[in-house]
Formats: sequence, C-alpha cells, structure tokens
Amino acid sequence: MRQDIERQKEFEPKRIEFAKQQIKSLGYKITFECSTRIEFVFRNEVIKFFPYSGWHTGKTIKDGRGINKLLKQIRL
Repeated sequence: MRQDIERQKEFEPKRIEFAKQQIKSLGYKITFECSTRIEFVFRNEVIKFFPYSGWHTGKTIKDGRGINKLLKQIRL
C-alpha cells in the first residue's frame, strides 16, 4: 500500500498526461488508459506503464522504472 495517498492523488494525473504526450510524440497510439496505467503497442506486444511509480513492463522491452528509461527503449 502507498505511503502517501494524497501525494499520489496530486501527482498521478500530471504524470499520466506527461507520459501520454511523450509516448504519442514518438508515434505510438495509447490503446488503454485508466487512472493508474497506460498501455500501448511496441513491436506487436503490449507495454504497460504506471506513471506514478514509473514502472514499465512488456515482452519487447526491459522492465524498469522511469519514463526516460522507457522512452529511450522505444525510440523509433
């Protein structure tokens, strides 16, 4: 369970919007979005990104943490 739910509520929407902008700017289409997760397709596999924690996972990338690390892996 999160330590600071209020902090998460404050920052999560901003992080989701920033992540969406960055992913779209690389030419990817967001295929799923909810209040805690973004999904898109990279090399025919679904990539899941959790903007508040920065966690990203999927078959065609190396799992890790941080939007910049994700963006570095998915550059066309």
